Amino acid sequence: MRDVDANKKLERSQEDKQVEEQADWNDSRLLVPSSLELGPGAVDKYVLSKQIARMQEPRKLTKEDLDERRIIYPESANRDLVNRFRNLRTKLLEISGGNNFTLVVSGASESAGSSFVALNLAAAFAFDHAKTALVIDCNLREPTLHSALDIMPENGLTDFLDDPDFDIGRILYPTGIPRLRLIPAGSRRETPAEFFTSFRMKQFLQAVRRRYPDRFIVLDTAPISDSPDARILTELCDYGMLVVPHGKITSSGLEQAASAFSSNKFVGAVING
Repeated sequence: MRDVDANKKLERSQEDKQVEEQADWNDSRLLVPSSLELGPGAVDKYVLSKQIARMQEPRKLTKEDLDERRIIYPESANRDLVNRFRNLRTKLLEISGGNNFTLVVSGASESAGSSFVALNLAAAFAFDHAKTALVIDCNLREPTLHSALDIMPENGLTDFLDDPDFDIGRILYPTGIPRLRLIPAGSRRETPAEFFTSFRMKQFLQAVRRRYPDRFIVLDTAPISDSPDARILTELCDYGMLVVPHGKITSSGLEQAASAFSSNKFVGAVING
């Protein structure tokens, strides 16, 4: 009898260990609403490094998929495009002193390509095996990032902001790109300014930045010429960046768009096209 009991205990112990290991592979496990109460440095860096190495990739976009979607990757044949985003990443890291940050990316006008820049910049940060990146679709009027990544989300940012008990793990989506995650816009998209000015949005951004010291967060927003969303979000984030369509905006229009950002947070403009 004792041998049987001992064997049962051993089996239960092995099952418990297996469950713990499987849970550890879920990268959303570290980021939960309770983390809002944690300050900087609350998470052991060793645990984070281990977590990064074990981030699940349920699917992986092929090189052909990435080329078709115009998303950079380390081995891409388009070296000019890869190097442009690497250089942009380096300049931003110099500004931040090497620390992780939250960055708002907004177009100076419609069809400026802010989503293209936001996604590829996040992908560039994810090149580093010791770093992760998160791109958040804050263009609630015309969200496009989930389509670019061929994701059909059930929930997104607005669902999380709407419900205090909503688990953030339900809105973190693997992108098919190693170490890069997406938070899509969500199901409710009316009156976006009310979502972005909420205290929960402020808590959310503080949480993702504090909880993941190795994660870089890029927010894609509606054109700054069309809505106040980018300006509102920049107040909650570290930096703001403008995407300018080549040859499609006047110097006065560019100056007006740039002036919408707080001068102490504006890191510059990227010409796209």
